[in-house]
Amino acid sequence: MSLVVFSIFILGCDNKVSYDNLAPYEGQPTDDSQATAEGVAQVVIGNNEFALEMYEQLNQANSASTKNIFFSPYSISSALAMAYEGANGETEEEMRNVLHLPEDYNLLRSSFAKLNNVFNEEEKEYKLNVANAFWAQHDYSFLPDYLNVIGRYYGGTNANLDFVNENKKSVKEINDWVEDNTNNKIKNIISSLDSQTRLVLTNAIYFKGKWKYEFDKSDTKDMFFKTPNGQKEVDMMYLNEDEFKFNYMENDEIQVLEMPYQGEELSMLVFLPKVDETGIFDASVVEEYFDPVKLVEVKNSMSKEHVIIYFPRFTFETKYGLNDHLIQLGMTKAFTWPGADFSGLDGTTDLYISNVLHKAFVEVNEKGTEAAAATAVSFKVTSAMPAPQTIFKADHPFVFMIQEKSTGSILFMGKMNDPLAE
Repeated sequence: MSLVVFSIFILGCDNKVSYDNLAPYEGQPTDDSQATAEGVAQVVIGNNEFALEMYEQLNQANSASTKNIFFSPYSISSALAMAYEGANGETEEEMRNVLHLPEDYNLLRSSFAKLNNVFNEEEKEYKLNVANAFWAQHDYSFLPDYLNVIGRYYGGTNANLDFVNENKKSVKEINDWVEDNTNNKIKNIISSLDSQTRLVLTNAIYFKGKWKYEFDKSDTKDMFFKTPNGQKEVDMMYLNEDEFKFNYMENDEIQVLEMPYQGEELSMLVFLPKVDETGIFDASVVEEYFDPVKLVEVKNSMSKEHVIIYFPRFTFETKYGLNDHLIQLGMTKAFTWPGADFSGLDGTTDLYISNVLHKAFVEVNEKGTEAAAATAVSFKVTSAMPAPQTIFKADHPFVFMIQEKSTGSILFMGKMNDPLAE
């Protein structure tokens, strides 16, 4: 699961309209009436490009560490897209470039609406839910056009809080919402908010799916995993059934395996660097495949094969500060005051982002995978001969993605360095 928190200082509040009487959008489908397949594909390509660039940022920051990486790029994109809806001028341009968003706002809004509706479809063989919410200081007013966009296209429900006089209560309400929308996997995502906070935008995404081909728990054995700090004994799952076929590809550098979840609408893609005859591998070769074009080429080159799978069981959490990463990607104005322009929120240029946090959780076992994400954006003032067998032995660091297959959206992404790390 993952979480992002933004803080934006709000310094002025004159001549704006209250949204107290706007209808909530909870449980209602977002307006995707103008969505097209081409528009959705354009937004997905942009979201995935941002996902791969954010992974590169987190991986570079982690280069001297052996920590695992895990985050929800879709959660980050969703929260920042809602903030982007209030940006103008250079702030708008920088955010659009970093997030790889289309200039056409109708295309942007209807495509996000369509994605959220697809992800929230009921009667699936897995659980996948995406939710957005809008939390505002009860006596501070925002532009009604902005609020209607957040509700109509992003499904953002609204609530009035009192960050000034009831700060702890406000924090608890937001944390409770996040916890409820991540199946209790994200707790206390916000430890505190400044009393000058005027707005918090939250996104939550939750996924739980069973493997189409489950591992037998009795086949799980202790095996060594080559972590950056040496070998560690871990619980290694095992699957070898002749009738099970997986999408698979390999070349001289990597092996790529796709493990579908029940319903086959979501799957996990695993990128494993090859080990040479001396037992040495280069984990960095995986990142060479992480641009949108190469990623599509990898997917298109996969074919159905019987694969003998060794895969570690793991559970871990991560937490990041994303300010510096977003700034390095080119989103500088949004964090600058004076300079930031979020006048689409309240009609002033007094808003800027002060802090971005991201927290994540994932569990992978014999049955399947559970992951969730929450994003908060807060605004403040200021047999003959045996045939050769394909073996996929994930006993050293690898990168994995959880994707929604009909759209190609990368919902979660991570790097496993140590299955025993929490």
